[in-house]
Amino acid sequence: MSGVPGNHSPVIAESHIRVRYAETDQMGVVYHSNYFIWFEIGRVELMRQLGFPYRDIEQNDGLFIAVADARCRYKAPARYDDEVIVRTHLKNVRESLVNFGYEVVRAGDGTLLAEGETTHIVTDKKMKPARLPEKYLQAFRAATGRPGTTGT
Repeated sequence: MSGVPGNHSPVIAESHIRVRYAETDQMGVVYHSNYFIWFEIGRVELMRQLGFPYRDIEQNDGLFIAVADARCRYKAPARYDDEVIVRTHLKNVRESLVNFGYEVVRAGDGTLLAEGETTHIVTDKKMKPARLPEKYLQAFRAATGRPGTTGT
């Protein structure tokens, strides 16, 4: 984890993934939809590093952070057996909206493979918009490197 909440540096979680053969297409390149799975791995790890496992948010608070928008820009191919690093950070946090950013790089040479972002709406169990409790808002805002703000 890079950055520490409270020191005005963004928190960046790094998830290391070894590309499996099943994740590649006929050309030996990672199939595009797998990047969204990797984004989820990074997102869950970031929340765990912040002290709020996603499972606990669902079970203890009855809240869900539903994907409303997902984007990925592919820069270079990842291939079978590459080790990739998914770097995940919080870009923007509001009472009922959370925006994550991602970079996927090849561990061996640092090549940027993809960049992406996802926007999430906070909902209750009935899928109605809900507000994040203050404990999450404070921690998530601090993790952006801009505590006390709603982000940009």
